Amino acid sequence: MSWGSELWDQFDNLEKHTQWGIEYLEKYTKFVKERSEIETNYAKQIRNLSKKYQPKKNSREEEESKYTFCRAFLTTLNELNDYAGQHEVIAENLTSQIITELSRYLQDLKSERKSHFHDGRKAQQHIESSWKQLESCKRKFERDCKEADRAQQYFEKMDADINVTKADVEKARQQAQMRHQMAADSKGDYSSYLQKFNQEQNEHYFTVIPNIFQKLQDMEEKRIERLGVCMKTFADVDRQVLPIVGKCLDGMTKAAESIEPKTDSQQVVESYKSGFEPPGDVEFEDYGQAMKRTASETSLSNTREGKEKPTTKTKGKLWPFIKNKNKITLNSHVRNLIEGSGPEDFSHLPPEQRRKKLQGKLDELNKDIQKEMDQRDALTKMKDVYVKNPQMGDPNSVDPRLSEIGQNIEKLQFEVQKFEGWLAEVEERMPSKSDTHRRSGLYETQNSTTVGNNCAQDRESPDGSYTEEQNSETQVKANIAPAPAQAPAHPTSTTPEFDDEFDDEEVLPTIGTCKALYPFEGHNEGTIAVAEGELLYVIEEDKGDGWTRVRRNEDEEGYVPTSYVEVFLETNAKDS
Repeated sequence: MSWGSELWDQFDNLEKHTQWGIEYLEKYTKFVKERSEIETNYAKQIRNLSKKYQPKKNSREEEESKYTFCRAFLTTLNELNDYAGQHEVIAENLTSQIITELSRYLQDLKSERKSHFHDGRKAQQHIESSWKQLESCKRKFERDCKEADRAQQYFEKMDADINVTKADVEKARQQAQMRHQMAADSKGDYSSYLQKFNQEQNEHYFTVIPNIFQKLQDMEEKRIERLGVCMKTFADVDRQVLPIVGKCLDGMTKAAESIEPKTDSQQVVESYKSGFEPPGDVEFEDYGQAMKRTASETSLSNTREGKEKPTTKTKGKLWPFIKNKNKITLNSHVRNLIEGSGPEDFSHLPPEQRRKKLQGKLDELNKDIQKEMDQRDALTKMKDVYVKNPQMGDPNSVDPRLSEIGQNIEKLQFEVQKFEGWLAEVEERMPSKSDTHRRSGLYETQNSTTVGNNCAQDRESPDGSYTEEQNSETQVKANIAPAPAQAPAHPTSTTPEFDDEFDDEEVLPTIGTCKALYPFEGHNEGTIAVAEGELLYVIEEDKGDGWTRVRRNEDEEGYVPTSYVEVFLETNAKDS
């Protein structure tokens, strides 16, 4: 079907149809642009989500990296970030391959359509002008014929009248002849122009207009074809990123499959294992006599022989567990000691944690030594090259650096020997698995006092510190309050007293009041959060471990750092 032969008389309708086609192409371009914006915004939201849940750069991140499920989640976040990148690729390809191309094509299409319809209007105006000229020739011929008829009738009338002179008759005859000649000329002009118009009209409707309409048809078909290509590209843009999206999803699946619950459970043991043995069984004693507990060299419950405890108001403390509202939780003091900083030899940590810290420090030192040795080897080779080829450099220029590296290696090796000595020392003192069998009976009870005084007492304290100084009785307490933004210090006490346990049955009496100097969040178990300037009741003063037990009301009580509060003890409490 050809527009030229079938739609020769539908110029106006074709003009409307082609304009609608252009508007439809603009509509599709707008649709793709909005889809591209959606992809961009979606990618941005996905990236923000991934960034929001990325672990922060702090010590907690290092703690999380030990567990397989945390590493799996981190991998998922990274894969999700790559997944967002693929949606950005979709948006970019939609813009470059469809939106930009269609915008350029629309400009060319409008220009081409305008040119074709300009030619069509010009041809239409020409044929209409020819038609008007033909009509003018036709009317002139009609007019001349009527004038010739009237002139002939007038001549015949004058010729029949006997009263008219011969001169008048001759004049009328000449006038009639002239009119007939004019009519004949008009007839010739009309006939000639009619033939010309028919030729032009035939050419207009069978040549000029069909050619213009054929160009419009070709233009429209190209527009439709171009739209189809863009629709195919619209799908291909998505299809191109599917393999990479699939890899991102495969990475998430692989990360999920890498989670090992048993490994994470073992990691908990590795992170928090202290290396101490549990306390021995309590021997039955008469109520009036001091309670004794079996102990071993590595037990936490060693007590100083002869140290008497009050038998009222408070009971023996089963460290490291405290009872609070019928729930047994790990003492936050121990956790803080394990996670906090301390002396270079990590003597403030329990044996197992100390061993791990020392081993980690040795690994770091060995890596540093290896780096220095690699640099030394490289510089030695460079010096050999300079010796063989003096033009490349002065061999003596390398000596200062070699000397510096040698000194660094000696320092590092000295540090290695120091940490190896501490590691060997702590491994010797740690109990072997064969020695962890629980002993019971009178023999154990009798030995507990001796072991407690000679071995364990000089290294272990009830707050979980592990010191090398023997017979240390010094209680370290901060006299200057730390900055409010810093975590409270945990002074080490070597006084093995266990008389500060929560009593589930009896409410401890108030021995004074205190005012909070700094805010304390109290995230750890056994602590209580306080606000700056808050007034609280003191129910147990600092035992030398840097913590004071306070009460807000009957149901809220716990420990706060002593350096965070100003304590006002009652007179009778100070005297007692």
